[in-house]
Amino acid sequence: MIEGMEFGYEKSCLIIAEAGVNHNGDINIAKELVDSAVKTGANAVKFQTFKAENLVTKKAPKADYQKETTGYGNQYEMLKKLELSYDDHVLLKKYCADKGVMFISTPFDFESVDLLVKLDIPLYKVSSGDLTNIPLLKYIARLDKPMIVSTGMANLGEVELAIEAINKTGNDKIILLHCTSNYPTEYEDVNLNAMITLKNAFNLPIGYSDHTKGIEVPIAAVAMGAKVIEKHFTLDKEMDGPDHRASLNPKEFKQMVDSIRKIEKAFGDGIKRCNNNEESTKRVARKSIVAKVNIEKGQIISYENVTFKRPANGISPIFIEDLIGKKAVCNINIDDCITFNNIR
Repeated sequence: MIEGMEFGYEKSCLIIAEAGVNHNGDINIAKELVDSAVKTGANAVKFQTFKAENLVTKKAPKADYQKETTGYGNQYEMLKKLELSYDDHVLLKKYCADKGVMFISTPFDFESVDLLVKLDIPLYKVSSGDLTNIPLLKYIARLDKPMIVSTGMANLGEVELAIEAINKTGNDKIILLHCTSNYPTEYEDVNLNAMITLKNAFNLPIGYSDHTKGIEVPIAAVAMGAKVIEKHFTLDKEMDGPDHRASLNPKEFKQMVDSIRKIEKAFGDGIKRCNNNEESTKRVARKSIVAKVNIEKGQIISYENVTFKRPANGISPIFIEDLIGKKAVCNINIDDCITFNNIR
């Protein structure tokens, strides 16, 4: 579905470092974010592409969390400072390619989609805020590129309408991300089981876009089947800007990536069997049928004269019924294993 990435059983999930607007409009900070994301092991670095005048009205109020992090004023003034130019995008895409990490971005308007088309990005991310923006969804979908669609603030019916709009263009390359659009999100508001609801309802690959302060929930999401993890990423949570406080710093992001990769290793192939590394343990942890007392030649084997002890050098207790009633053909000392050679 995405070049270089496979979605399905045993496949690694795509981990996106959401740099977003945490570059604060500074291309040098943006490049530092790429450098740090690469060191964490992220697969992709995602930015946001927009023109403030196309995204919000001049008097659009800030969200409560934006007021807390950037003070009062309106969204337009805040966002205008966070724009990246076309040249910035070109530079960042090349910079990401040189560093071996995927460059992607979320477009918030038609002009921004056109900008990203010129860059030939491998996939498009749709923000939760644009889930109901059917014209924009169709505009992106007609490009016939994979679309990662966040579903924060949405009910199941709204998600269904978005999928139908995309499918009508002939594009079925959709990955749904469960998301709670609070910054930060409290654990009791995560509702991670809703990710499974999305999977069951639409039979599409699912993932999780996280806004909690920690790393536990994304790890749990992967254990539950998430094929994409998106998490806000910053160089320093104390920097000015709307999203830094709800982001992970490089050390935390690396801990998250490392933990996810360990969980993926633990999935295995699903076949229940004795692992090669268990064989030595098996021999000392399992039990054999042994003589409970000294058994004389000719004596009948019964539950009264045998017991079950480690190690597993003899006959397994699984076969006890095959031994009961047999006769000892030689003397068997206490604690000696009962074998098919010393009974008949």
